[in-house]
Amino acid sequence: MTYLNHGGYGATPHVVLAEQDRWRFRLEAEPTRFMQRELPEALRAAAATLAGFLGAEPADLAFVQNATDGVNAVLRSLDLSPGDEMLTTTHVYPAVRNAMRFVAARTGARIVEAPLPYPLADPDAALRAFADHLTGRTRLALFDFVTSPTALLLPVAAMARAAHGVGAKVLLDAAHAPGMVDFRLDALGADWITGNAHKWLFAPKGTAFLWAERGAQKGLHPTVISHGFEQGFRAEFDWVGTRDPSGWLAIDAAIGFYRAQGDGAIRAYNRALADQAAALIAGVLDSDQGQSAACRGALATVRLPGTRGQDRAAGLGLNDWLWREHRIEVPIIAFADWLWVRVSAQIYNEIGDYQRLAAALRSRPA
Repeated sequence: MTYLNHGGYGATPHVVLAEQDRWRFRLEAEPTRFMQRELPEALRAAAATLAGFLGAEPADLAFVQNATDGVNAVLRSLDLSPGDEMLTTTHVYPAVRNAMRFVAARTGARIVEAPLPYPLADPDAALRAFADHLTGRTRLALFDFVTSPTALLLPVAAMARAAHGVGAKVLLDAAHAPGMVDFRLDALGADWITGNAHKWLFAPKGTAFLWAERGAQKGLHPTVISHGFEQGFRAEFDWVGTRDPSGWLAIDAAIGFYRAQGDGAIRAYNRALADQAAALIAGVLDSDQGQSAACRGALATVRLPGTRGQDRAAGLGLNDWLWREHRIEVPIIAFADWLWVRVSAQIYNEIGDYQRLAAALRSRPA
């Protein structure tokens, strides 16, 4: 098969899965002692490892199942009132949009979506479009580090400064950022940041984090209230009931695998390959890229000619056809009245993978 959807669910190396299994067997050897005596210290050690990699204090980082879990924790901890505004963008992840809708329906707050230009050539254009929708009523600004449907690398630090300028809190959805982008959590200017380690950082599925600036931890609760209620950020998030922590405890192996490739080398390879892939596919299809190199990480999108007005169902149909006829796994996204192919670039990919995709797309049925 040709796998061009690393951004969907990641891919976990054998060495990381082996470490996860080691922790799982250790748990099952004596579950009570492990959960009550060993896990608290082991979990904090794993959090410290991840915090060190991401540039943060361990006390400010907790594990969650996925970035959507982290977003829900923050949104459902907010004290919002009718007339308050939650600002996001038209490129927001659909699950996050649903969480915002859930909170808005129960608080009377209003969701505002800033339409970012697409295709996007200049990061400053995204900043201006976003800032134009900030008002004195904006209580929360929620935006992506890397947009999932459209693969835009956004100027998040500048966006955070603009939001704070009107008195809004900032929640950054960094689902794709760890492992793809070089950054420090404590330098982005957000109040809360959530991200996945199971995508570009090679951790097992269900390995994600929520970081909270020290002043933004008060009143923040996980989506499941348990024994640690009102005992502080770490106590609440570290224990929400019985669950399998082995993926989180294997984070050291995931980071070790990543660093064995070379931190900067893996990012540079993936970035360059995404640029090459986008140019190749757009050239074969005589079409547009969804973002310039300045707005791209290790994901890229290309518009599919002849698809104006086609919806998500049509995209799923084309996705199925590519798999059935060509054994190519790649998402087809409906956005801005067109279908777009979104490709990922990871160290197991090479330019021939995208040549096969381009040839298949050129021969797709009308």
